[in-house]
Amino acid sequence: MNPRMQPAPTGAPPRPARRDRGRIRFSGLLFFLLLAQVRPAAADWNPLVERLAADGFDRQVLETLFTRPEVRFEPDAMAGKLKSLIHSRSPVPDSLAARMKAAVYRTYLTSWMVARARSYARENMAVLKEIDARYGVPKEIVVSILLLETHLGENTGSQLVFNRLASMALYTDLEAIRPYLSSSLVTPDNWEYARRRCREKANWAYSELKALLRLADRYSLDPMTIRGSIYGAIGLCQFMPSSVFFYGVDADQDGRIDLFAIPDALHSIANYLRQHGWRKKMDRKSQHSIILTYNHSTVYANTVLAVADKLRNRK
Repeated sequence: MNPRMQPAPTGAPPRPARRDRGRIRFSGLLFFLLLAQVRPAAADWNPLVERLAADGFDRQVLETLFTRPEVRFEPDAMAGKLKSLIHSRSPVPDSLAARMKAAVYRTYLTSWMVARARSYARENMAVLKEIDARYGVPKEIVVSILLLETHLGENTGSQLVFNRLASMALYTDLEAIRPYLSSSLVTPDNWEYARRRCREKANWAYSELKALLRLADRYSLDPMTIRGSIYGAIGLCQFMPSSVFFYGVDADQDGRIDLFAIPDALHSIANYLRQHGWRKKMDRKSQHSIILTYNHSTVYANTVLAVADKLRNRK
């Protein structure tokens, strides 16, 4: 175990911090002590290697992979996810909740942004017509999702997906990640919730890590060259690695699903929506519900539909 991650007694909630009423001098020694508490140390990847080997991955390949210089322990992946989850539990005032139901990301509705989306649709009209005929998903919806996800493919993420997923998968115990969390984030009231969600997210990341390794093996890719979002989404359409196997489409028929290639990415978006229930002539409420499965944000779904309206010149 990382020596900087000593766990608290199992099942014991954190004790409320006592307020220090004395005056503390911010000396150079204190500065370096604080820095040492939050700086990521080299991780012990052996438990993760053992787990992957038990699931059928080649141990020698794994040991070689985890000793490469690019591999880094990045605790901010799990820390950021837990912070988001815990904050999402905070009650929202009724007035704010009502506004959020109709809210949109206005940045994507500017004339400049909509013009870019229209231009992208014209440039890829042949692919988008194929998609409409095959999946029944309008081109405006596909382009809108791509606009929100990656600014039409311009920002697919710069993180090493392997590091993000491996770092999250490594520690299933909240105690191990607590040194990288704000001292006020985990309280006696949310302790059990935080522990449960830490374990669930670690297991989720482990499943996605396995999918990433299988994807790399299938297409003879170096997993350390695959970059994506802070939580491991990849490609123009920002699929998690496991989603590539379920919803990815080799639209250009080159023998591989490449979500960084426009035909594959656009077809994959439409295929995802179709498999989640999209049909021609659906009402707006049903469309909204299906888009929510792509990104669990009401504002996101609202914005996708609003941009699509703009692209149709309806609004």
